[in-house]
Amino acid sequence: MREVTLQEILQAREDRVKLQQRLLHEFHCPLICFTMNIPGPIKNTPLIQRGFQAGLHALEHSIADEYIVNRVITQSHTGDTAFLSVKLNADELKAICISIENRFPLGRLFDMDVLDTNGYKLTREIPRGCIVCGAPGRHCAAGRLHPVAELQHATNRILTNHFYDTDPEYIASFAVQSLIEEVNTTPKPGLVDRRNNGSHKDMTIHHFMDSAKALGPYFAQCVRIGQETAQQTPQQTFSRLRQSGIAAEKTMYETTGGINTHKGVIYTLGVLCGAIGRLWSAEVPIADVDFILTECAKIVGSSVAEDFAEADGSTAGERLYSLYGIGGIRAEVAAGLPSVATIGLPTYRRALEDGLIPNDAGVITLLHLISHVADTNLYHRGGVEGAKWAAHAAQKLLSTQPHPTVDQVQGLDDAFIARNLSPGGCADLLAVTYFLHHFL
Repeated sequence: MREVTLQEILQAREDRVKLQQRLLHEFHCPLICFTMNIPGPIKNTPLIQRGFQAGLHALEHSIADEYIVNRVITQSHTGDTAFLSVKLNADELKAICISIENRFPLGRLFDMDVLDTNGYKLTREIPRGCIVCGAPGRHCAAGRLHPVAELQHATNRILTNHFYDTDPEYIASFAVQSLIEEVNTTPKPGLVDRRNNGSHKDMTIHHFMDSAKALGPYFAQCVRIGQETAQQTPQQTFSRLRQSGIAAEKTMYETTGGINTHKGVIYTLGVLCGAIGRLWSAEVPIADVDFILTECAKIVGSSVAEDFAEADGSTAGERLYSLYGIGGIRAEVAAGLPSVATIGLPTYRRALEDGLIPNDAGVITLLHLISHVADTNLYHRGGVEGAKWAAHAAQKLLSTQPHPTVDQVQGLDDAFIARNLSPGGCADLLAVTYFLHHFL
């Protein structure tokens, strides 16, 4: 973090005025000049940049695209600036900017100037209050009643509190997106997609879409649980995640009319969101993927070990573990999701680099997962022979060429359906792959 000098600030202001004049002359319409109002000698940090991007997002979403005729974004250690040339009345634009500054949680740190076509800067009728004590007007600033350190602390608090509150929904949106993207990936052998319902007679793509959207609040809650328990043990985090997961399953069944669309991924993505919450920071809310997966293993490790130690074969999953040592998705998460780290993400990203569209890259990724992962859903439906056949069929198809054609995968889909096989566990891992790819 670099401190700026007075000379640099003055030069930045001069450069800003020159650019404003050029844009007004070139586009002949009012101009919005948006900067962050940051006290002290440090004007730009990753956290301040996040605040700037949030303000720019709010501004651009308050004005229809067809009215914004030009955008210029400048970046500097003296602060980032956005210049929007807008074909609207200057008074109307000023009202929009004041509304954002007044109602947006970060609005006190936004400086959204509006210049009319003559270059005249419109002013606020009611000055904003002090960021430290809330006193109205410019009394505190004029009298320098608060030291710079106090102003910087207040600025950091405003930024941090805002992202602490809003990041859970932001992160949850990626989880929901990943579920929607997974079910829409087509063709998928034996699974519900846009082509057919796979080996399932009780569910359709609409059940998955409705369930995914209904689970959004759950994923946000998991992030919050991680944030709130970050200083506690991973086991304490898992205890709260488990309670939320049980409630999420109820939400899923209520939404789908009793159909299990996402039970496995409620567990997996729930733990992932909890891990992200535990690792969250305001400046860098997204941790490295290896840190996230390691945190997942910490969260569930002891509970999975205890569950398997107490397994008595009363459930299908426990019987698979007792007979074949297959731990399913719980063991996968306890190991840090190695199938995603070593198969899912590398395969998907390599396919995209090879020029495949996201849908087809997802299909290829799923085939690789089927060929390597011991999917408990395949064992439940087809026994050992069925699971072995599915893995061999996927491997054989991939061995013919790295990127099988749609017709070839559709043929495999038909073969899975004929055998009543459905690799639901691999589908969950594909959703996790999408989540981490888009999120990181």
